[in-house]
Amino acid sequence: MPGAARKHPLRSPSSPSRRRVLGGSAALLLSVFVPGTAQAGQVLAVRVWPAQDYTRVTLEHDNQLKFAHFLLPNPPRMVVDVEGLQLNDTLRELVSKITPNDPYIQQVRVGQNRPGVVRLVLDLKEDINPQVFSLEPVGEYKHRLVLDLYPARPFDPLLALLEEKKQLPDNGAAPPGDNTKADKTETVTARNDKSGDKTNETAENNSKNVKRLITIALDPGHGGEDPGAVGRRGSHEKNVVLEIAQRLRRKFEQEPNMRVMLTRDGDYFVPLHVRVQKARRVQADLFVSIHADAFVRPDARGSSVFALSERGASSTAARWLADKENAADLIGGINIKTQNKQLASVLLDLSTTAQINDSLKVGKAVLGELAQINDLHKAQVEQAGFAVLKAPDIPSILIETAFISNPQEEARLNDDAYQEQMADAILNGIKRYFAKNPPLAKARLARVGSRGSARS
Repeated sequence: MPGAARKHPLRSPSSPSRRRVLGGSAALLLSVFVPGTAQAGQVLAVRVWPAQDYTRVTLEHDNQLKFAHFLLPNPPRMVVDVEGLQLNDTLRELVSKITPNDPYIQQVRVGQNRPGVVRLVLDLKEDINPQVFSLEPVGEYKHRLVLDLYPARPFDPLLALLEEKKQLPDNGAAPPGDNTKADKTETVTARNDKSGDKTNETAENNSKNVKRLITIALDPGHGGEDPGAVGRRGSHEKNVVLEIAQRLRRKFEQEPNMRVMLTRDGDYFVPLHVRVQKARRVQADLFVSIHADAFVRPDARGSSVFALSERGASSTAARWLADKENAADLIGGINIKTQNKQLASVLLDLSTTAQINDSLKVGKAVLGELAQINDLHKAQVEQAGFAVLKAPDIPSILIETAFISNPQEEARLNDDAYQEQMADAILNGIKRYFAKNPPLAKARLARVGSRGSARS
């Protein structure tokens, strides 16, 4: 962008004096350049993760840094000064990383502000509420400086869900609070199983038709800075589970009595407690977290379903998997200073036996459908302390669709036909559960943190 080549960090884009100071260049040149010392930090990688929820900018570097930031109005800008950092070509690449569809960043300018201090100026599209924090090395990452740009007016997942439902073609679904259409159309069916018996007959015999709109929270695991498990052919868990979740959403949207909220609909990171908050904000009737398993041995295979446990894991493998999934916040990166520790404690304390029992029921129904399309790693629903399953008032399950560490199953996870089969199996299992266990009339929930934003 020609204009970006000639901007001074502290002046507006139209400033004549700025144009005299800096000439036209493909990337912003230094107004003052001082060679770095041997101790100066080096930027190893720059990454940008734009999303409707927020945009994240990450600078991965090889040493601890000091930093400060402030906002400027008219036009809105964010300035970040980083001390002890040497400007290099990798950092300059940040300029080209900003895409036109970024909701919050217009462009970025980088320069040597003064000896030993690099300045980043982010020209913004709207007012933001930033969080700037550092992360210690973890996994394959070195030190990271993270800039999270949240909109000044927080994103509301419930409002977004209602707006999305309005834009869908009329398929007989009743709007929230209106059961007139749903009463006429809601007969939950399921496909034939291998024995040829119609699985929807049980629901009809029980005469338990759903009487209101059902809200499903689909949670594609990992995302953004957190790739999840990586297959031997280079597949990232975060990508395949998002594809499966999007297929599943489209199938749910064809059901006359169901609506769906995705905790993430793109490649960006969502902290575990925020995923739970989002589900509670939309008063979800079910929370389904979708993952792709991995193990050190490439011959491990099969699908699994997990529910929360009050008394410890049902197996050593379940405990190991829960620990691995709960570490997503460390990999993805959360601002510890703003994390609501009280919320996490409340969610743990309020997790009820009833919620777990319902989770086991829906987990069993889904597991039975998964057995039709894939081997089962375990023949029963397992339990462990998954942080993402701790919504106290929402039945919650975690599905490991297959082992991405197994070359054969990795290939299937990347196959369109198998992804469709997986989505169908999950859909049918959930429909079977609600046919036998229709949700009660929606009551006003005493939701922790339900007012305002669904994030910290």
